[in-house]
Amino acid sequence: MNPLEYVENLIKQNVSDAVVKVTDMTGTLDHLEIMVASDVFKGKMLIDQHQVIMDILKEDLKEKIHAVKLKTMTIEKYNKKFGDNNE
Repeated sequence: MNPLEYVENLIKQNVSDAVVKVTDMTGTLDHLEIMVASDVFKGKMLIDQHQVIMDILKEDLKEKIHAVKLKTMTIEKYNKKFGDNNE
């Protein structure tokens, strides 16, 4: 499993309804852009949404991941933005 798949699976294991897209921003597999859509974010401020994901990644941020660019949203917002058939 490559590092991008690892991060995607790690998030999905911790957020059951998550739609996750992980992109390598630099070609080094340690600067990641991560988009997560989930209803766990409903009613949460953006900083709290990001904290959910950062808590999941905290151990990997110590050694494997150098930088993360996060985009979080609810499933409803994801479907409006990207359409209902994106998984």
